[in-house]
Amino acid sequence: MDPKLFVTVFATVFMAELGDKTQLATLLYASDAAHPKLTVFAASASALVLTSALGVLAGSVLAQYVSPRLIRWIAGCGFIAVGAWVLLARD
Repeated sequence: MDPKLFVTVFATVFMAELGDKTQLATLLYASDAAHPKLTVFAASASALVLTSALGVLAGSVLAQYVSPRLIRWIAGCGFIAVGAWVLLARD
């Protein structure tokens, strides 16, 4: 295992997940006294693991057909587009 890659991916995903809709939904479920906290944690963690596994699988397959540089550009433009949409969206 490459420790530098591990730290980079961990930090990137950790920062991306802070305060996003997934974390807020988990917070909402956990704030209800009727919901067992361990169940909320296990379900939330399992969902994140599954979506991450799908991302790794999709990235592996996509990389066979598209250059990593193009994937980075598409992902970067996607993040910029989402950021602009969030900033410009009207409630």
